[in-house]
Amino acid sequence: MTKPSQELLRSISDEHVLRSLMTARKLTRAELAIQTGLSKPTVSESVRRLVEQGLVADTGERTPGGRGKGRVGSFYGLAEDSGVALVVTIAPDGVTAECVDAYGDVISRTHRTITGPAEVAAVLPSVAAETVAAHNVRLCTVSAADPVDRRTGRLVQLPDSPFLVGDLDPVAVLGPLLHGPVVVDNDVNWAAQAEHEALGVADFAYLFLGEGLGCAVVSDGEVRRGHSGLAGEISHLITAGPTGATPFIEVFGELGLRQDGTTAIDVARLRDADPAVLARAIGGVVTALVTLADPEVVVIGGSWGPSLLDAITAECARSPRPVPIRAASVANPSLTGARAAALDLLRTDLVSRAGPRTPRSG
Repeated sequence: MTKPSQELLRSISDEHVLRSLMTARKLTRAELAIQTGLSKPTVSESVRRLVEQGLVADTGERTPGGRGKGRVGSFYGLAEDSGVALVVTIAPDGVTAECVDAYGDVISRTHRTITGPAEVAAVLPSVAAETVAAHNVRLCTVSAADPVDRRTGRLVQLPDSPFLVGDLDPVAVLGPLLHGPVVVDNDVNWAAQAEHEALGVADFAYLFLGEGLGCAVVSDGEVRRGHSGLAGEISHLITAGPTGATPFIEVFGELGLRQDGTTAIDVARLRDADPAVLARAIGGVVTALVTLADPEVVVIGGSWGPSLLDAITAECARSPRPVPIRAASVANPSLTGARAAALDLLRTDLVSRAGPRTPRSG
């Protein structure tokens, strides 16, 4: 059996130290030894290496010591310039950018209100640049209220998508501001990831009912995006409308519930609509989801969907394969999901920079 190399063992020790500091924020070497289960000499060597690499720093704080209280201990934490992640949301109410550090703290935030999707291309660069100023930005996650091509990260124009930003490439716009990848996804997919953490369920469907219509299918704990990333774009799924079988989005047109000049749903007007008619249309969508994806539960989110939970539940109870229907529980779900992913990626990036180093030649 081959023994692990010394370089690999050092890398594992460094990861244990870094992840302990991510959670506790500041620890002495003695406390690190207790938390990691590593020996004090091993921890001391790891801290020395990480300080040399600029990933860990002495905070300047000391433990009480002397006069019978033992040696004075130094507290260590992540270095201030060890890196942050940029989180961006592109939504009908505006463009928001945050910088998140490896502790999970939001250390800067910028928001710009927009009056229409055509403004996004002009607003996005300035919002991002203002937010990342003076920060070592390692990577970025982007939530967009538009379909997203999973291969390129570009936003995709589909018929009847209400919030059409147009030909926007967030990767090209944001890439020059940071040192690593830009991960772009649809806002409903990010919301489903946030709900996955809250639910603790590996297989569920997340149905978004707001100004737009969307869905995400989570299977074995992963959001299923499909070949091009457009899985869950349910606007044209055939369901029960007021006049018979109708594309889901057309139900709201037939009921006079669209905003003038767009396919976006008029949420204020919808609150006066017959909940039974809406629930019947939504029930058809849920039946299709259950038939194809076999979720354990269906989660209803969006600005108006949860308000119809009772009517939807009653309608779905009559289907051949009823499943529990729950209201979404996460506040600001798209931002929450994108932020959580950015934090995970940032911590992985931090650990990778402390990984095995190539030995110097000569």
